[in-house]
Amino acid sequence: MEQYILALDQGTTSTRAILFNKQGEIVHLAQREFPQYFPKPGWVEHNPNEIWGSTLAVIASCLSESGVKPGQVAGIGITNQRETTIIWEKETGNHIYNAVVWQSRQTADICEELMAAGHNPVFQQKTGLLIDPYFSGTKVKWILDHVEGARERAEKGELLFGTIDSWLIWKLTGGQVHVTDYSNASRTLMYNIHELCWDDELLELLQVPKAMLPEVRSSSEVYGRTAPYHFFGHEVPIAGAAGDQQAALFGQNCFERGMVKTTYGTGCFMLMNTGDQPVSSGHGLITSIAWGIGGKVEYALEGSIFVSGSAIQWLRDGLRMFRESKDSERYAERVQSTEGVYVVPAFVGLGSPYWDSDVRGAVFGLTRGTSKEHFIRATLESLAYQTKDILVAMEKDCGYKVNTMRVDGGAVSNTFLMAFQSDILDVPVERPAVRETTALGAAYLAGLAVGYWRDLEEIRRIWSLERRFEPAMPESERESLYNGWKKAVYAAMAFK
Repeated sequence: MEQYILALDQGTTSTRAILFNKQGEIVHLAQREFPQYFPKPGWVEHNPNEIWGSTLAVIASCLSESGVKPGQVAGIGITNQRETTIIWEKETGNHIYNAVVWQSRQTADICEELMAAGHNPVFQQKTGLLIDPYFSGTKVKWILDHVEGARERAEKGELLFGTIDSWLIWKLTGGQVHVTDYSNASRTLMYNIHELCWDDELLELLQVPKAMLPEVRSSSEVYGRTAPYHFFGHEVPIAGAAGDQQAALFGQNCFERGMVKTTYGTGCFMLMNTGDQPVSSGHGLITSIAWGIGGKVEYALEGSIFVSGSAIQWLRDGLRMFRESKDSERYAERVQSTEGVYVVPAFVGLGSPYWDSDVRGAVFGLTRGTSKEHFIRATLESLAYQTKDILVAMEKDCGYKVNTMRVDGGAVSNTFLMAFQSDILDVPVERPAVRETTALGAAYLAGLAVGYWRDLEEIRRIWSLERRFEPAMPESERESLYNGWKKAVYAAMAFK
């Protein structure tokens, strides 16, 4: 019987299970959304049990709807929303607080205290990150501070911390395996990316007990096997794990130094493979581990945009400007330009390269003639402008011009956006035939570990291009539009 690899793609708003065949093609996809909780302005939380329930549901749906038997699954790869933090009881598996999501700003006060004490340089030097509510470390501290007795229980080894990958591996193995991979560990603000270990100095500053942390392993190896009662009587190897953006970099075949991909999901993330040496940013970017495979660790330079696809969801659900997200393209193309309107979608602050958690969303340039179409187009264009902000910073850090950008994620099906993105960057944009590159990356990592694919060369042959967008905008127009965007951003930052 034919064998397949199952990728579990646990995202911010939904969980997906995708079966891939030997050619890297999607055999079947199952998806389930789960609730978002907003206890206070700027706070975003999930219920870990609803994440777990959605995972079991999509596994069952994917197998039953495709007709693939559990025994035909050669391995499972996991990719996940990064930084999102769960703390649970080792004995019962019950979480002690909701999952604090990567978008959530509820640890802003902790971050301000750490920065005021002058700790930012040591965190940046050791982790490649900046002190920001985005990353897991302050979220762990916040939960331990706010749940009575939690820190003492953690010190006794009664509580476990994990990002979503750790949580799912722990649950799938029936509580037998508590691990994470290099890529996810590097996003916690607690992991030394140079010495490849949890850092005692940083843990002390954050008051996080080491006993609760997962073991850090490579991104492609067998961590454990599914408990039979979770996988229809079968023990399937869980053999790959990576944070969603690093998984997408792998799925896009960005194996060589200098290759760049951008993923348009709830947020938008640009990563450049920098090879076996971390590149420290002087322009507001962050340094992470891309993956660790076969005893070799590779690094990535990253720019993170907090609001991307969620801006389109806001137009759809919050402002009710259209029924389906895909309709945004049709509305945007009805007008020739935004007529000077700029939307700065800083709903939860600004990420790279500004790192301003206090700024909020703003709209500039409205006139009596502004229509719904202008507003929708301006919101779509904001995704492209934010991406350009990162590319400009990335080129300054690495010292050379990026010549191609590979793209993936839900918003890349918007042809207007991809064409405008190429125009405003003045860089060709490549859209792959398989858009689910995050899940594909997780599948590749698992497949390599169990011998489903032999090596990177076999995987390289699988990647195929669906469409290449070439820049066609005059330089003067590009500069004028981008200068307007920068003025809008700085105006938004001034309004607090």
